[in-house]
Amino acid sequence: MGENSKELTRIKILEPLNPNHSTAIINGKTSGILNWNDIPYPSFYRAYKELSTNYWIPDEVDMKGDAKQYPQLSEEERYAFDAIIGLLATLDSPQTRFIYNIAEYVTDPAVHANAAIIGQQEVIHNESYSYVLASITDLKNQNRIFDFARTHETIIKRNEPIMDAYNDFMEHKSGETLVKALIQSSILEGINFYSGFAYFYNLVRQNKMTGTGKIISFINRDELAHSKFISEVIRAILGENPELLTDELIEYTHEAFKHAVELETEWSSEVLQKIEGIDVDEMVDYVKYRANKMLGMLGMDELYPGYSDNTMTWIKAYADNFTETKTDFFEMRNSSYKKTNIDNGFDDL
Repeated sequence: MGENSKELTRIKILEPLNPNHSTAIINGKTSGILNWNDIPYPSFYRAYKELSTNYWIPDEVDMKGDAKQYPQLSEEERYAFDAIIGLLATLDSPQTRFIYNIAEYVTDPAVHANAAIIGQQEVIHNESYSYVLASITDLKNQNRIFDFARTHETIIKRNEPIMDAYNDFMEHKSGETLVKALIQSSILEGINFYSGFAYFYNLVRQNKMTGTGKIISFINRDELAHSKFISEVIRAILGENPELLTDELIEYTHEAFKHAVELETEWSSEVLQKIEGIDVDEMVDYVKYRANKMLGMLGMDELYPGYSDNTMTWIKAYADNFTETKTDFFEMRNSSYKKTNIDNGFDDL
């Protein structure tokens, strides 16, 4: 194994005798001074522009209609609503700490800058779940929902592979554990949110809980930008350190995605089975499509032949392309919520 399979070097805050232009993405030298006009990966600046344009504030979303509709949801709809909000919180909460820890061991200061934005957006996502619940129910029920997500057997099992990889990196910071943790992060951002997003979009198409749906659409847009940037960082690390791109890593990646799809299938079958308007089999097909898409972004072969297109056609109206005007379903106020204007050639969903 090469040098970068050994312990990674933590980046010092300022090393003025080192060059501003990072000499390597990991275990390299850099002053820590960021000049966006002279960075090794110009795509990281495009990512910065996309991330920084996605600005929004949860409490500017009107939740009065949701507060009236929440008690009127069916028992199945309310259970799914509570469970999925809690689940999303268990995914977003650790991301802030994880992304900052990752940045400490990546030399390129452009990655640090983007990690700062991603971390801040994850904080907003987590705040938004608290805001949604505070808008529609009392504190006792809010706490119950957060405790439910923390202790639910299926959710624990679903999150375990991601948290195992994160903890492996925290305990032993090597090129290998870094890449595996980033792969699991791409699974979190690119697959594990999507049954939840679909549930809320399904409510919106029935004119239910549209405030929550608007917030979810903003989170969805952010996560798309996160997953794209994470895939770019992974490709950069592997490109500079080909000794890390082993048969074992490729097998690990495919097994990780396969396991994620299996866990997502189990969760969808449990929480979406009796939800009017959602076909669980169609949802599973959509998750397989997402897995293929994420693997393609990592430059790896697809895992599910025949799942190259999004056949869950109704969701396209709500979340298909955030660089255009599809989000007008939620009557976004352009003065408050800027849309990304970067033509990145990325087919969002």
